[in-house]
Amino acid sequence: MDGTKTLGNHFEGVAARYLASQGVQILERNVYNRGGEIDLIGREGETLVFFEVRYRGPGSLVDPASSINYPKQKRLIKAVSFYLHRHGLWNSVSRIDVVAISPGTVKKYRVQWIRNAILAG
Repeated sequence: MDGTKTLGNHFEGVAARYLASQGVQILERNVYNRGGEIDLIGREGETLVFFEVRYRGPGSLVDPASSINYPKQKRLIKAVSFYLHRHGLWNSVSRIDVVAISPGTVKKYRVQWIRNAILAG
């Protein structure tokens, strides 16, 4: 496993623990399909939630959430659509959220959960 993938897995774990502490049931991690990769899939109440996890280090000029450019948004929507179709979940209430992680000042990490961050349109 290369360094980038190891780092990604670490921060997906940070995000999963944070979300679980907020009442989200994590269902799957690192889901790959023809549409692309989905970092985390969870359930918040009756809503199926797809999470994109982003981390930016201390020297980054861009905050983690802003690093999700338009092509990445399109790939995420495609991956989520493919997942919903493949699992027969088109009628499920669902959304795409972003978990942005950066170095913290008081705690080790600053975690920002942005609900409905990416809208299919």
